[in-house]
This record gives sequence, structure tokens and C-alpha cells, in this order.
Amino acid sequence: MLAGKRALRVGDQILKEIAILLLNRVKDPRVQGVTVTGIKLSNDLRIGTVFFSIIGDRSEVERALAGLNSAKGFIKREIGFRMKLRYIPELRFMYDPSLESGTHLDRIFEEIHKNEGVDREE
Repeated sequence: MLAGKRALRVGDQILKEIAILLLNRVKDPRVQGVTVTGIKLSNDLRIGTVFFSIIGDRSEVERALAGLNSAKGFIKREIGFRMKLRYIPELRFMYDPSLESGTHLDRIFEEIHKNEGVDREE
């Protein structure tokens, strides 16, 4: 189980670094508005599946995925500079629809409250 804990700890750090890179260093306009939502790192730290979300239709998701894949080499190289790892994991990006689902559910709940005549308090 020790390897699993290390994978979680290293994965969290890699996710933070990717988020910082996307905000500050990656200039590709296709990744604007992308939020990294999680990472699943293999126990041997060789493969990292990075989950991302973006608000928009299917074409926006595909555009963002293309931008992330294009920036993959840069991101991997920067992680190598910033972190002391024997191997920099191979990064794979995968769309995470949970943010979009949550937004959709929020709209449904607001509509229900509005129809009941109840103001929703934040």
C-alpha cells in the first residue's frame, strides 16, 4: 500500500504543477478556461491520467483536449524541472464532465426553487 500512498502524494503535486503551468506558462488559447480536476497516477508513477473540465459544447472539449495534447511535452518537461522524480510520467488527458453536470444540476435546482416561489439563499 506504500506505493499507492506515494502515487497519491506525487499525483497531487503533479496536478498542482499542471494547474500553475496552465495558468501562467501555457500560451495556447485552446486551453483557456480548462480546469484540472484530478489525476490518477499508476503505482509505478509511469502513467498519469489527468482529468480536466471546461464549460462548453463537445467542440470546446475537443479543442481543449487538442491544446492539452499539444502542450503535453512542454508540461512534462516543466514538471521534470520542478520536481525531483526518477521518471516523469507519461501524461494522458481525459475530459471530466462532473463540473458541467454540477452546473446543469444547479440550474435545475434553481428552476425548481423558482417554481415553488422560494428564493434560494447562498
